[in-house]
Amino acid sequence: MKRLDGRVALVTGASRGIGAAVAQRLASEGAVVAVNYAGNARAAADVVAAIVGAGGTAEAFQADVSDAQACQALVEAVHERFGRLDILVNNAGITRDGLLVRMSDDDWDAVIATDLSSAFYLSRAAGKIMMKARTGSIVNMSSVVGMVGNAGQVNYAAAKAGLIGMTKSIARELASRGVRANAVAPGFISTDMTDALPDAAKAALSGTIALGRLGSPDDVAACVAFLACDDASYITGQVIAVDGGMTFS
Repeated sequence: MKRLDGRVALVTGASRGIGAAVAQRLASEGAVVAVNYAGNARAAADVVAAIVGAGGTAEAFQADVSDAQACQALVEAVHERFGRLDILVNNAGITRDGLLVRMSDDDWDAVIATDLSSAFYLSRAAGKIMMKARTGSIVNMSSVVGMVGNAGQVNYAAAKAGLIGMTKSIARELASRGVRANAVAPGFISTDMTDALPDAAKAALSGTIALGRLGSPDDVAACVAFLACDDASYITGQVIAVDGGMTFS
């Protein structure tokens, strides 16, 4: 028996990168996975096809998670389709980098809406279902940037730091109903963006990491799968940095 057999998971921003890896990992552990995407239907379909091809079960669900009504409708659609919702992974996120004094209101608002407000909207909707069922796991995708900051990313850092505070508050509120909330804070993860960096830049990044290498989306997905399953039944309100030792002190 797999660790997540019988569970239903909703993963936002799951059409690529870390979200896609999380969706595939949860499915490999036995979960039925709702693959959320905003606009790239083909990429989401590819993730679903990969899961089904590996013997798992998944369906794609379109929603712009920066919109409160869309989030409510998304949770309701997943719950109606599968009859339950056990795992919520708030992974969707964007960046609109720029220095503080030059950052526009639109760039601030867009990142806060997608990276932070979406997690509130979805956790509020899913939390009601999980509380009634007296079980559930919410995993919020933060970042080491939310822990230590980063020049040129004041909006992203604020959103990711906000997720940490939100996670701890949700954990306190929902614990009595058997619902857990934790955050994962990835460090430098190998993605299409980092793959395009020159070797010298990659070496410089690796030099800041105790393990001496960039992480992979699968490294993050493994942590999410652990937090989602019963092996982590006594873990809530925590922030786990998946960063190769970049931020430990």
